[in-house]
Amino acid sequence: MNHYHIAVLLPCFNEAGAIGDTVRSFQHALPGAAIYVYDNNSTDDTIHEAKQAGALVFRERRQGKGEVVKRMFADVEADIYVLADGDNTYDANAAPTLIQTLLDENLDMVTGTRSISDDAYPTGHIIGNRSFSALISLFFQSKLNDVFSGYRIMSRRFVKSVPVLSNGFEIETELSVHALHHRLATKEVSTLYRARPTGTASKLNTFRDGLKILNFILFLLRDVKPLAFFTSLSLFSAFLCLAIGVPVIVDFFATGLVERFPSAILASALGVISVLCLFTGLILDNVSRGRLEEKNLRYLAFPSVKGTAVNLQNKQPLRASETIEKAPPNEMDQPPTASSRSEWH
Repeated sequence: MNHYHIAVLLPCFNEAGAIGDTVRSFQHALPGAAIYVYDNNSTDDTIHEAKQAGALVFRERRQGKGEVVKRMFADVEADIYVLADGDNTYDANAAPTLIQTLLDENLDMVTGTRSISDDAYPTGHIIGNRSFSALISLFFQSKLNDVFSGYRIMSRRFVKSVPVLSNGFEIETELSVHALHHRLATKEVSTLYRARPTGTASKLNTFRDGLKILNFILFLLRDVKPLAFFTSLSLFSAFLCLAIGVPVIVDFFATGLVERFPSAILASALGVISVLCLFTGLILDNVSRGRLEEKNLRYLAFPSVKGTAVNLQNKQPLRASETIEKAPPNEMDQPPTASSRSEWH
């Protein structure tokens, strides 16, 4: 593990009182790792605490956790990435075990699933997590236990090949769906999840963010599983068509008259919609397959974790090894220089 460049990514928004302990915990658990804190317009002392703890601190002006993670993935160069929250709820001591699991089994992502306790995990969040995990597992024929966990260990080729589209708390769902859709090697490992430190507050609203996540899941399903998505709509429209249209047909055979013209027109329209949805799904499924092939080729352009180890043993450093010293991540659009490092915030 010591031969790899490990980056700890901590997106933050108003995490004063917790971010300092979070940084120190990961420094203790992963002494050789570079710890990056990306602040998302905090109005408290998050930046000051992170700098005092020894993290490399940058800012992302676009609001939302998804926007921060997108910037982190684009800026930071490493061989292995550890993504966590800055609220000191995830167990940093589990990071070496999770990383070793990634290396031993040659995985692309290891998810640290959270233990459930009443004081650390609100009931509404538990119900939502289980419901959404079951929905995604149903569509992708998998078994997910914690789709919303923000504790992820990822390979370089996973990070550099995932096109982040979400801008908020949907990011964890997007990472899971991306891995499932591309049939990447992943694993869930149980970890300790603590209550937030006293004086800090969660930014996640059960109902508001739950609706956003549901909407995003439907968007992802439409995007990556168009045939299943539009076939479902087609079957639903066909069911309504039959439910409304069959009584009209029965009356017609009994009396020879069509007495309920509105129902007949509505049933006909639903039948047309059903057929259109089916053919839309068939067409978009072919388009989705082409996009999937392109993404897989992008994914294969990067070496696996095992490939990284081989290169390191042969003293042929990867691009990640070269870049992490020459071009550290930037706060704005220009890469920082030695003279500008004091301006990192």
